[in-house]
Amino acid sequence: MGFEPAPVRRAREQVELQLREAILSGALRSGERLPSELELARSFGVSRATVREALGRLASAGLISRVPGASGGSFVRSVDHASLGKALGESIDNTFRFGSISFEELNRVRRLLEVPAAREAALRRSEEDIERLRHNIERQKNASVEDPRLAELDSGFHTAIAEASGNRVLAAFVYALHSVIREVLYLNISPEEGREVVRQHIAVAREIIRGDPEGAARAMEEHLDYIDRLQVWRRRDEG
Repeated sequence: MGFEPAPVRRAREQVELQLREAILSGALRSGERLPSELELARSFGVSRATVREALGRLASAGLISRVPGASGGSFVRSVDHASLGKALGESIDNTFRFGSISFEELNRVRRLLEVPAAREAALRRSEEDIERLRHNIERQKNASVEDPRLAELDSGFHTAIAEASGNRVLAAFVYALHSVIREVLYLNISPEEGREVVRQHIAVAREIIRGDPEGAARAMEEHLDYIDRLQVWRRRDEG
């Protein structure tokens, strides 16, 4: 495809804008490799440094991934709710690690999102959603608290509920939150606490599968109450 030469003024913005439009319009497809920096610089009539800066902005926005090395380059990322969740998760994680937001704040946002998500999932879940929840629960039952997959299974369970709600933006935000907090949640968890979490997951899934929206919301709220108590007990023990 061809690109128009960018004016000297605000060159980086012009390059970024045209590449962004090419990605979002589908002219550049998911997984497609972009031309090299040199080729793009010639097409746009700008310097390689300008192209490099524009590509950096697109990478930060989650639209492309940059692979170093001779066989690397810039590749178009998939633009869907999953990629949105990943980009959001990276931004939230950076903010969390800098100490600008607290774990307690993230947990409060979970409650605002996940209780309604459970309610909506009970109303809108498909057979495929039900099968995904059942499969996840079975894997949780067979996992120990030492299993490194447990945090991933927990994240997958909550994301599956959000996806079952039929709201892809909601699913992206839930995925983003869990990508940040999942390792913290399962830090130093006891076997009994792990079993209790699984029991609560089973209760939430049961209400969703039954199609009981208020029961699902109530079970999710009870689960999040328990997670909050675990964090309080943990801080008390550490203190």
